[in-house]
Amino acid sequence: MPEPSEALAATHSPPGAAGAGEATETSPGPPPPAPGGSRRGVAQRATLAGAAVSLLLVAAIVLGSRMLRDFDSALLPYAVATVFLAFGVAYRYTVWVSAPAARRLFRQGFGSFFSADNFRRAPTALPKMIATYLGFQKFLGARSRARWAAHQLIFWGCVLAALITFPLTWGWFTFTSDSGSGPGYEMRIWGIKVIGFDSLNVLGWLMFHGLDVAAVLVIPGASYFLWRRMKDRGAITGQRFAYDLLPLICLIVISVTGLLLTFSSIFLHGGGYEFLAILHMVSVVFTLIYIPFGKFFHIVQRPAAVGMQLFKYTARQDEQVFACKRCGEPIDTTPYVENLRGTMQDLKLDFNAFVEYCPRCKRVLRGNAYLHHVKKGFK
Repeated sequence: MPEPSEALAATHSPPGAAGAGEATETSPGPPPPAPGGSRRGVAQRATLAGAAVSLLLVAAIVLGSRMLRDFDSALLPYAVATVFLAFGVAYRYTVWVSAPAARRLFRQGFGSFFSADNFRRAPTALPKMIATYLGFQKFLGARSRARWAAHQLIFWGCVLAALITFPLTWGWFTFTSDSGSGPGYEMRIWGIKVIGFDSLNVLGWLMFHGLDVAAVLVIPGASYFLWRRMKDRGAITGQRFAYDLLPLICLIVISVTGLLLTFSSIFLHGGGYEFLAILHMVSVVFTLIYIPFGKFFHIVQRPAAVGMQLFKYTARQDEQVFACKRCGEPIDTTPYVENLRGTMQDLKLDFNAFVEYCPRCKRVLRGNAYLHHVKKGFK
């Protein structure tokens, strides 16, 4: 294994350093094929996975709505969008997992996630990490309390909206009234009565206005991040409209139009309701189709990160801490460093020795390599 400085010197050799009889390359060669197979093979597997998940969702919709007896045809565009969402998520996830680094993250993360040995050694670790890392995202609080609070508003608002919208769209649960006009209603899941409630009390109001509550949570959170991306110079520098701004705009449009639908039905006697309903439907359908291919895809990736956090936590419990070879400061757990080394070898990178050094020592080694090997060639 070459030393880090030697690897850098070989990569950044000065012009004219090659001998007279040695050939020099003027352009990099094609990237090596992924260990999981060719790009075409990955695309085929991803397409098959997307098609399988979409068909399973269609079957679940048909069966869950009791052979479409409880399916509301007015919600058909939303249901079709969720099928496209399922295809896109499965396709993108398969492509993501096919990359060497993501495949190792997936295997190690979910291996720790479902490990009986880890559960016996630390039975409370997994629930705690799900609550703190996936639910309350405490790691964001270390960056900024305002960002953490805004993210929490968006997260819980979207979770509440998804728990209501998806089953309702698929016809999995319905609200029925014996009298046809209330105020007594029954909520049925798959045709089975779950709860009866009065639409005029607090529970009934929450049942029928849960999406309004979700919208009230999402609007301030999304507005904060949109304002920050308009004002913060660090955010402005690297942001892209389709990737960073469009998701926030979509969330705000969905939430505002949803609230306006309620406002129209209560205070305007349905005035402008049809236009608002179409605008709301278009914004929701577009966002659902956009999710797998935009910034919101990290929602699907996050559970794998929870597994990786558990993987690192259990290694720390065994005191498997890897120290920097240069300064002796702890870098991370030994299994995590070995996992990173294996990923770099899979990618055919010659810098896998660098994983044995802390970030500060990496910068020092890179500076020394440049000073002694690259800069020397221009004298």
